Amino acid sequence: MTLRFERKGPAAAKRLVIFLHGYGANAADLIGLADPLMPHMPDTAFLAPDAPEDCAGAPMGFQWFPIPWIDGSSEEESMAGMDRAVDDLNAWLDEMLTGEGVAADQVILFGFSQGTMMTLHVAPRRADAFAGLVCFSGRLLKPEDLADEVVSRPPVLLVHGDADEVVPVQSLPQAAEALEAAGFDRVFAHIMKGTGHGIAPDGLQVALAFMRDVLGVE
Repeated sequence: MTLRFERKGPAAAKRLVIFLHGYGANAADLIGLADPLMPHMPDTAFLAPDAPEDCAGAPMGFQWFPIPWIDGSSEEESMAGMDRAVDDLNAWLDEMLTGEGVAADQVILFGFSQGTMMTLHVAPRRADAFAGLVCFSGRLLKPEDLADEVVSRPPVLLVHGDADEVVPVQSLPQAAEALEAAGFDRVFAHIMKGTGHGIAPDGLQVALAFMRDVLGVE
């Protein structure tokens, strides 16, 4: 299926930042981050797709896949949903990169929560490495499979609030350990002090610096 998405930035962009939203949210939830980032990232377009499935607990929201302890789905339904979402996201990414005329090495995947789970699962299994992955407040799913399935190892920034009440902050070192064990040699981390399940200004500043660095923005 073709994912509906929102876009901000120049028509003929040299670089892309692609936001992947969390469970029960939508494209509008993250596309607003483009406004403070755009002045510091010239020639960059910002895209945010809606996840492919309606979210039962959020009338205006979407999900990449069901979460059993939230929505009562089974583990099998959750895994099947994730497999479908991975296929849908990969197809959409291929379509966007071709349509925008931008190579993967000029693209940032920027995930939040369940969007981070998708980012960390999909990006390492794509042949063409992205410029970098920005991963807020999520976790690495199936860490035991990563070393066997990884085909590209882009730089990764992991950011988490130390007061996160939804996804424990311990998910950050767990993800970092698995990534490094799978051969990722540029894994960076930032803890947002006193921050719950969200994106604080200091986290966004660190993300901006990381994105400018890996994209080579002057």
